[in-house]
Amino acid sequence: MKNIAAMNEEQAMSFAKPSQSGFSLLELSMVLVVIGLIIGATLVGKDLQRNAVFQKINTGFVQGWAQAYQSHFDRTGMVVGDNPTAPTLKVNLGNGEFCDAALQTAMDAAGVRMPAGRAEGQEDRASYLDSNGNPQEGQACFNNVNWSINGSAPGSYVVRLRNVMVLKNLTPALARFLDSTIDGKPDARFGLFREAAKANKTTTPGEPWSIDNRMPFGSTTPINQDELQVAVVTAYYLMNE
Repeated sequence: MKNIAAMNEEQAMSFAKPSQSGFSLLELSMVLVVIGLIIGATLVGKDLQRNAVFQKINTGFVQGWAQAYQSHFDRTGMVVGDNPTAPTLKVNLGNGEFCDAALQTAMDAAGVRMPAGRAEGQEDRASYLDSNGNPQEGQACFNNVNWSINGSAPGSYVVRLRNVMVLKNLTPALARFLDSTIDGKPDARFGLFREAAKANKTTTPGEPWSIDNRMPFGSTTPINQDELQVAVVTAYYLMNE
């Protein structure tokens, strides 16, 4: 009888012990799939948000200033900064960039509505975040610069003076987005939208933009550190003549 009682007690204790079985391979796979979906959705959402900001900069700021430039010409018969009594059709009489207060004053004098920009009195500025989440501030100016156009012979190019919008402090992602939107593809050498340093080149092949997201602000050496502010570039956008 004692042996039977001991066996019953031992069986009861074994039933009372909790199960210690681990996760199955299928359960672990499902968890990893869910984590991957969450990460993917986060990255897609981030890209969509950034593209929405870039699209707003293009339509509201870049195209807004292009329209303001054209409106100024339509109302005054001259480009911004030109001489009203002896027009040269050159921005700022060909004497360099036309920016900041001088640009705003010229637009106000002509009764031209400027884009909202960053704030009142800073209509020529646009703030946004780079791919690392750091703040950047773009600026719009106008200038008369050397611009490469087709020459008389097929495949040849010559340089002529043209009026352009100068867009400063563009990150690589924003520059390529604007280039693709305006010209249909990113090419720093050809099209209406070009990198400033390559706008007057007479070489035949197209060229990529000179910076990418690995480069920190003020440098062209790839470092690829997430905490650094991303490098920026200046672009030219050809204006109607």
